[in-house]
Amino acid sequence: MARAVQGRAPFQVLVLPYRQTEEGLLYALFRRLDGSYWQGVAGGGEAGETPLQAARREVAEEAGLAGDFIELDARATIPVVSVTGEFTWGPEVLVIPEHAFGVRADASELALSSEHTEYSWFSLNEAMSTVRWDSNRAALWELDHRLRRSSVARES
Repeated sequence: MARAVQGRAPFQVLVLPYRQTEEGLLYALFRRLDGSYWQGVAGGGEAGETPLQAARREVAEEAGLAGDFIELDARATIPVVSVTGEFTWGPEVLVIPEHAFGVRADASELALSSEHTEYSWFSLNEAMSTVRWDSNRAALWELDHRLRRSSVARES
């Protein structure tokens, strides 16, 4: 396992805010300023953080949220140069893991960080066709499945 370097831990997080409406589940996606594509809240871990701690920090910074988190099984690996632009943890660390989470958003309004130009709420199908990365689609599918399954269990 690679060690943290320069204050950065060798992993990424993806956080998908969601809310229940009368029309069904909706998922917040954010348009990146630097690439103009849509994704969930994403960011790198800092030295000493666990993935959950990083997810909490990132979603607070980028969406103004704090809430109940769902840790997802969805995992991806990302080329380190696509994340930091260089071999941050040395020439042997070629990919780093991405850990995915869902977080309930009680408010319909989210804060918008300087990393994004806008955000919007999407149904699952809209979100799946809007995001750029397969890892976002896998995490969206899993989160939606878990939320629907727990909703059915509560209704029984």
